[in-house]
Amino acid sequence: MTRNSSKKREERKPDTRPEKSRDREQFPDNRAMLFYFLRGSKAFFACSILFAALSSVFDLLGPKVVGFTVDSIIGSKEVSLPGALQTLYQNMGGTSYFRQHIGTLSLIVTLLAVLCAVFRYLFRVFNSKGTERFVKTIRDDVFRHIERLPFTWYSENHTGDIIQRCTSDVETLSRFLSEQLTGLARTSLLLALAIYFMSGISGRLTLYAAAFVPVIIAYSLFFHGKIGRGFLIVDEEESRLSAVAQENLTGVRVIRAFGREMHERERFEAQNEVQSEASRKLSLLMSAFWCTGDFISGLQTLTIMVVGALFAMRGTISVGDYIAFVTYNSMLVWPIRSLGRVISEMSKAGVSITRIREIMNAKEEQDRTETRKADMRGDIVFDRVSFRYAKDLPQVLDRVSFTIPGGSTFGILGSTGSGKSTLMALLDRLYVLPSDQGRILVGGVDIADMKAQELRGQIGMVLQEPYLFSRTIAENIAITQPSVNMDDVKAAAKDAALDEAVEKFTAGYDTMVGERGVTLSGGQKQRTAIAQTLIRDTPVMIFDDSLSAVDAETDAKIRTALLKKAQRATTILISHRITTLMQADRILVLHHGKVAEIGTHEELLEKGGIYRRICRIQGIVE
Repeated sequence: MTRNSSKKREERKPDTRPEKSRDREQFPDNRAMLFYFLRGSKAFFACSILFAALSSVFDLLGPKVVGFTVDSIIGSKEVSLPGALQTLYQNMGGTSYFRQHIGTLSLIVTLLAVLCAVFRYLFRVFNSKGTERFVKTIRDDVFRHIERLPFTWYSENHTGDIIQRCTSDVETLSRFLSEQLTGLARTSLLLALAIYFMSGISGRLTLYAAAFVPVIIAYSLFFHGKIGRGFLIVDEEESRLSAVAQENLTGVRVIRAFGREMHERERFEAQNEVQSEASRKLSLLMSAFWCTGDFISGLQTLTIMVVGALFAMRGTISVGDYIAFVTYNSMLVWPIRSLGRVISEMSKAGVSITRIREIMNAKEEQDRTETRKADMRGDIVFDRVSFRYAKDLPQVLDRVSFTIPGGSTFGILGSTGSGKSTLMALLDRLYVLPSDQGRILVGGVDIADMKAQELRGQIGMVLQEPYLFSRTIAENIAITQPSVNMDDVKAAAKDAALDEAVEKFTAGYDTMVGERGVTLSGGQKQRTAIAQTLIRDTPVMIFDDSLSAVDAETDAKIRTALLKKAQRATTILISHRITTLMQADRILVLHHGKVAEIGTHEELLEKGGIYRRICRIQGIVE
C-alpha cells in the first residue's frame, strides 16, 4: 500500500452513527414513506412552492396592465382601480400623464416580467436542491436498509431488479416530485387567479373556459389506471433485462469458456424484444393521452377566441378585456393540462414508490431484545443441528452434533452437497437456525443470543467463491480493517503465499484488481481472500475450500502459516483435499447431511470408512 493509498484509506472512515431501529409497519402506505424520505428537503420544497406562487402572481399581472392600457389609456374607458392603486394613479398625473408617457406602462410590464423571471429562477434553484437532497436521502436509506437485510432476501431477489428499483424507480419518483408535485401549487394558484381575473372580465366567457376542465380531468382519470399498469409492466420487464445483462457481465468468463455467446445474445435479445414491445404499447398509450389533451386544449382555445370575439363585437366586453381574457386563457390551458399530467404521472410514481416500499418493508435482521457476549476463543458446539433452505427443499443437515475445541484446528470433509458450507453459514448467522432445529454455541453462549454484528466481527471467513473489489491488491487485503499499515498488508500477503506473485506485478501492491478480481488467476484470488482474513486476526477463522485453486507447494506454505495462527485462534478448514486436512487436530466427515465419522487423521484411517476410502483415491494410502 503506497502513501497515497494509505491516505485515501484514512479518509474513508467507517460510518459509526448509531442505526435507528425502525418498525417495518412505519410504512403502511406510500404516503407515509414519501413523507419519511422528505425529511431534510421539506424546507427547500416549501421555498420552491413559495417562489412558484410569487412567479404566478407576477405572471398574471402583466395581461392586466396590457388590458388597462388598451381600454383606459389608448381607449376611453373610465379608470377604476382598487383604492391604493387609484390614489397612486391620480398622484402620478392620471390618464393624461400616462397617455403622454405610455412607455412607463411598458416599463411596468417589463418589471413584472423580470420579477416573474427572478422568482421562477429561485423556484428552479430551491426545487433542484430539494430534489437532489430527496434523491440522496432515498438512496442512502434504501442502501443502508438493504445492507441489513437477511442473506436469504438476496437469494429471493435478482440483483438486476434490486438495482432497477434503486436507480430507475428512484429517478421516476424524484421527477414526479420535482416536475409535477411541486409545480402543482403553482398550477393551482395560477388556475385560481386566472379564473378570478377572467370572471372579473366576463362571467359567461369564464364558464365557457371552465367547462373544459371536467373533460380534461375525466380523460386523465381514464388513462390513469391504464398508464399505471403499462408502466408496471415496462418496469418489471426492464428489471428482467437488467438481470440478464448483469448475469452476463459477471459470468463472462463462463460464457466465453463454454462458447455460449450466441445463446446468451439470443436470450438478451428476446428479453429486449419483450421490454421494447411493452415500452411501445406504453408509448402508444401516452401518445393517445397527449393527443387527446392537445385536441381538447386546442378546442378550448378556439372556443374562447371565437366566443370572445363575438362578445367584443357585440360590446359585451371591451377590446382590452378581450385581449386580457385570451391571454389569461392561454395561461390557463397549460395549468389545466398540467393537472391532467399530474394525474397520469402519479400512476408511474405510484408504481415506483410501491416497488421501493417493498424493499423498505422487507424485514431486517433482528437481534434478540436481550443479548449476551461470548468468549469467542471458547469451544464451538453444534448441538443436534438440522436445517433446510426452504420448506419444499430437502434436508441439508440432519441432527448434526460435534464440538470444536477452542484454539484447535478442525477439518471438515465431505462430498458436494453434504452440508459443509451450510454449517459455516449457520455459524456466521448468514442463515437463521430455527429454534426447534438445534443450537450452535460459542463459549457456552447460544449464537442466537448474540448480536449478529459482534459475532461476525469475531469470525474471519474465506468463502468458496472469493469476491474481490475493483481496487488495488493492497486495498483488497486491507478492506476488512479500517486502519492498517503497509507492513501488516505485506505480512498477511506473505502468510497467504501471495507476496511472491505480487512482487512480479509492475505496480506491486498498487496493481488494480478488475471487477470481481477478473485480472487475477483463481489461485491469486483465493490467496488475496485468505490474506483479507489473516490480517483481521480474529478468534475464529474459517477457510471454506479456499485452497482448491492453489498448487500443492503453495497449499503447504499456507497451512504452515495457519498452524502458527492456530496457536491463538480456532481454525476451521473445509476441503476436498486430504493433505489440507490431515494435520488438523480433529476431522469431521459429513455424508448426506449427517456426521459419518470424526477423529484424528490416524483414527479415521484405522476405522477404514469413508475417510480411508478418500485417502486411497487421493493416493495418501494404499
